[in-house]
Amino acid sequence: MKKVGVLMPVASLPSNHGIGDFGKYSYDFIDSMKKAGMNIWQILPLNPLGYGNSPYQPYSSYAGDELYINLDRLVEDGLLEEVKPYRKNKKTIDYIHVRNFKNKYLKKAFRNFKPNKAYKAFIQQEWVYEYAVYLTLKKQNNLICWNEWPVEQQNWILDRQYDLAPFQEAISYEMFVQYEFYKQWLDLKAYANKNGIEIMGDIPIYVGIDSLDVWSNQKCFLLGADNKPSFVAGVPPDYFSKTGQRWGNPIYDWDYIEKTNFKFWIDRLSYCNKMFDIVRIDHFRAFDTYWKIPASCPTAEVGEWVEAPGYALFDEVFKQIKDINIIVEDLGDLRPEVLQLRDHYDFKGMRIVQFNFNPDEEENSVYDHVENLVLYTGTHDNQTMRGWYKDQPAKIKKRVRKNLKRYECLEGPISWKFVEFTYKQNSYMSIVPMQDIINLGDEGRINTPGTLGSPNWEWKMNDLKPFVERVDALRKILRK
Repeated sequence: MKKVGVLMPVASLPSNHGIGDFGKYSYDFIDSMKKAGMNIWQILPLNPLGYGNSPYQPYSSYAGDELYINLDRLVEDGLLEEVKPYRKNKKTIDYIHVRNFKNKYLKKAFRNFKPNKAYKAFIQQEWVYEYAVYLTLKKQNNLICWNEWPVEQQNWILDRQYDLAPFQEAISYEMFVQYEFYKQWLDLKAYANKNGIEIMGDIPIYVGIDSLDVWSNQKCFLLGADNKPSFVAGVPPDYFSKTGQRWGNPIYDWDYIEKTNFKFWIDRLSYCNKMFDIVRIDHFRAFDTYWKIPASCPTAEVGEWVEAPGYALFDEVFKQIKDINIIVEDLGDLRPEVLQLRDHYDFKGMRIVQFNFNPDEEENSVYDHVENLVLYTGTHDNQTMRGWYKDQPAKIKKRVRKNLKRYECLEGPISWKFVEFTYKQNSYMSIVPMQDIINLGDEGRINTPGTLGSPNWEWKMNDLKPFVERVDALRKILRK
């Protein structure tokens, strides 16, 4: 049975309180997916949002962002009284105001919470207390990066000498928040699985310097004496940027990580395997070769490709995590060795229709060999199909329409024709972003690579109706 689904960030779902969360609308969304005949829901990372509200610069690979906790569920659990709607009908996310709004109620819920057996079992995980300490100290230091805290606080993770007694209530609050996130997410995932829908989670290959990951695993990264990165990650100049993309994430010390039997990665992937049914790893090519940029360089134009121990890593991964299902982002200009690494482990790669649909070809033969790939119209980094089509010259638009007609994609607006085209292909899996299903232009774009700030990551639906209205049409396509 072919796997088909939708790419839809949790944050972009409708909600009663300004940002998509684990409440009623998420369950309604799953119901509609089931009716449409879909079986894959791909999301973006759920970890605590870092710089620029990007889910790819999280404060932790394990913790979840409190923004996704549904307040109405806390009412049902008796931890809150009724919470009135807030920014319910907005089509964008105002992160600062929504976070302040939710935090006020989460603190009320914490005061009413009585630790139970499930909570006590949850906090036995080592990362829970460490993350609570990390975030507490970060807040005490006006949210600056851990490598700028007072030295005795920086060193707590190494020697446990700094006295945390004055912060115990704040630390307990952060653990409570993580417990509620964890509980609500696993309830939602269980509901999806019960209805035949698998969750594809998304994890960035790199972690941010301002994170528990780096603070608690400093030897796993190339850091200087000041605990700041000596080298940073990114990619050289490409389709998206003339100066490349300088992400700023610290580079792994692969020699050290390999000596520890890849514990950092085994632990990280093991946790993801528990939280998701399928794990999509962003920027897979860095397991083969990665772009190493001196931290002093302001762009990604200067750097070198360095080989990573990809085979040794994944041999150990499958030795210790036998049931993990991995999808890899293998886009861009790659050397053959990247694809050899992918195919050695039978990982499913990706192909993007927006990049590969050639309107000048009699047949788009690029789609003849996609049985082992996941096919997308676009990703969270692309224009919507409607936005992309609008930007094409008239002669290209004409050829695109002609080619789609050849594939018998005849109905609806151009974005819907591409939706039908993508779902019809003989790929292992076909995933379409919500924006293409509901025919949005670039006002629905999630992110523009190489840019920071608004409107990146801010798009959301204020109503599921546009999707619900496409359910019958989707079911018709998916049954063909």
